[in-house]
Amino acid sequence: MPRPSRVVEATEPAEEAYDLAEQVGFIMRQAAQRHVSIFNEIMGNDLTPTQWAVLARLYQDGGSSQNLLGRQTAMDAATIKGVVDRLLKRKLVQTKPDPEDGRRVIVELTQAGADYTRALLPRAATVTKVTLAPLATNQRATLIALLKQLR
Repeated sequence: MPRPSRVVEATEPAEEAYDLAEQVGFIMRQAAQRHVSIFNEIMGNDLTPTQWAVLARLYQDGGSSQNLLGRQTAMDAATIKGVVDRLLKRKLVQTKPDPEDGRRVIVELTQAGADYTRALLPRAATVTKVTLAPLATNQRATLIALLKQLR
């Protein structure tokens, strides 16, 4: 759940203090772009990071309502629907009505989806390893902990 934003008064004039190359959002975007490039190189071009997130979450947790799956993978309702639709077309997931609430749809891996995901797990681990390779081992854990605080 996003934290409420806090407005902080600037202590010096923005035009003197603002250097884009030193801004957290800009640096995080560059790091994310590098990570996606590594992801595509290792995982292949037929799977997006958002599709992988859905497959990995379903593999880890089992079936889930589409709504909950979206929240667990940090996707809004429209995005998760599109991702699930693309995975349905590839027969990697299937949907069924929730037996407890007919308004909800449960998304789960097909056997092909489970096999595909299991086969890609070592590659996914390599993506993380390559992404973090420029950092020392203790820096990797620190970075992950700090990023978690920014969620």
